Amino acid sequence: MTHERIELSDTSTGAIIKLSEGNPGALSVMKEIFVRGPIIDPDALMGPVAHILSLYSFGIYGPRIWMLYKDVCHEDLQSMIAVLRAVQLGKLSQEVMNHAIDNYGKGIDIKAVLDDVQAELPNFGREMVPKVVMEPQSQEGV
Repeated sequence: MTHERIELSDTSTGAIIKLSEGNPGALSVMKEIFVRGPIIDPDALMGPVAHILSLYSFGIYGPRIWMLYKDVCHEDLQSMIAVLRAVQLGKLSQEVMNHAIDNYGKGIDIKAVLDDVQAELPNFGREMVPKVVMEPQSQEGV
């Protein structure tokens, strides 16, 4: 499949549209990268654009973005960004990452990848707000 090249003149939205190739899952993941990426990875030089460019430079387009997020990283954006950073830092090869994308996560220990990235980038994932399970409110006195 021929992928459209991202150009310097592209807006963030234009780059996302090109990378997503119309895949709704990929679009939603990239939107989350822009919203939550700076919180997860505050040291990324170009903020969330760095992660979008990583997807592009690693040749991850359309449904493969969704597969990385869903199948490899178990729908956890911090894990997905950690995988991209691990490849960028030389802690994980592109070949292993691509094999995992094509094989439902096989070959990648997400916890180990996250630990490696956090050892290299101490601010990575430190500002995450934990998921909170809300207890039902009592209806007394209403």
